[in-house]
Amino acid sequence: MEFVGVGDIKIPVERVPVLIGREGTTKKKIEKLGNVWLNIDSETGEVKIIQTGDPILASVTVGVVQAIGRGFSPERAQYLYNDGFQLIVIPLREFAKSGSRRITQVRGRVIGREGRTRKIIEELTSTYVSVYGDTVSIIGDYLSINYSKEAIMKLLNGSKHKTVYKYLEHLSREIRFKKIEETFG
Repeated sequence: MEFVGVGDIKIPVERVPVLIGREGTTKKKIEKLGNVWLNIDSETGEVKIIQTGDPILASVTVGVVQAIGRGFSPERAQYLYNDGFQLIVIPLREFAKSGSRRITQVRGRVIGREGRTRKIIEELTSTYVSVYGDTVSIIGDYLSINYSKEAIMKLLNGSKHKTVYKYLEHLSREIRFKKIEETFG
């Protein structure tokens, strides 16, 4: 059997223990689900992904590792193995200089007071949102993820929270109808 390197990813060093998990359980589970070997350098955060089986699952594993590196729990990152789920990473540097006080304000707009805004976006779009470092990342199905991204972009571009909430409430009904329509044709 020939083994093929699928990708090299660098994740923050503080996220390496999350990727490995207690006694290596998370790493083993990802290797099993993705038909890969993970070679993790704990000192640099370099992760080499080596395909041992299905190439499609191996390429999805790249997204799973990236999602964990962007602040998602392994359980949420593993949703990427489901059909139609994807990861979007929005760099906040476009809205504020890296390391500036403005980046904290921009992150705060997406998180909201006590995480309320992030929670509302997640609930109304059926997605998962992670604000980590200088990025906002979203995991969801192909339909919901675009609505979630649109709401986040509105916030990042300065729209009022109330306006975005109303937009999301309107969309949540639309999302439900589209999903029902897809299910029953």
